[in-house]
Amino acid sequence: MTYCVAMSLAEGLVFVSDSRTNAGVDHIATFRKLHVFGVPGERLIVLQSAGNLATSQSVIGLLRQRLNGDGEHLYTVSNLFAAATLVGDTVREVLSRDGGATLTQGVDLGCSFLLGGQIRGEAPAIYNLYPQGNFIVASEDTPYFQIGESKYGKPILDRALSYRMDLQQALRCALISFDSTIRSNLSVGMPLDLLAYKADSLEVPTGYRVNDGDAYFEGIRQQWCGGLRDLLGRLPAPPGEYWR
Repeated sequence: MTYCVAMSLAEGLVFVSDSRTNAGVDHIATFRKLHVFGVPGERLIVLQSAGNLATSQSVIGLLRQRLNGDGEHLYTVSNLFAAATLVGDTVREVLSRDGGATLTQGVDLGCSFLLGGQIRGEAPAIYNLYPQGNFIVASEDTPYFQIGESKYGKPILDRALSYRMDLQQALRCALISFDSTIRSNLSVGMPLDLLAYKADSLEVPTGYRVNDGDAYFEGIRQQWCGGLRDLLGRLPAPPGEYWR
């Protein structure tokens, strides 16, 4: 399992992914699930993956391999819609190639992707690509997408995140969402890979890896937990009729 979140805000984009894969309690490994394709000054495309690791790695591998080819690829598509279409087509290609193998009987080969970024001449955006290869785009009313083990972190985002929120606050919101998920589900775990992008900069950020014991992450998760307990203690007592 995994957890990935992408945010599309007025100020820019935020991406955070965990890196745990879980094929049983005795087979836990770390694999990067946030992948960056970029040409400084011209485009940034970020892909986050969840689902079958073999399928998602095949898709990412093909997309990178074809960057030097003559056909259309992520460095030549004219807009993010075309990029999402290309990734969806590649997902279907991999599933068509591997789906009939006898070794895959009973194995779910499906995977999901979040795609976001900006190509010069258009606004930043994020897309949610389903295992079938089709997709939807985020809006001001729905400024974020999640894939993987999303239910534990979703209430934080629904209550706190808004399209006009600045990138620093949005990143804090995303990290608290991950803290809530990690506390409730062992299939999501450290390290976390994150990337924040300022709209129209057309830079290719290096991103950051949050490892176990990271001072900032540990500080805000402890402050959040303490703040919740403090606020709970300061809420009004239930009225008498609640005890009847």
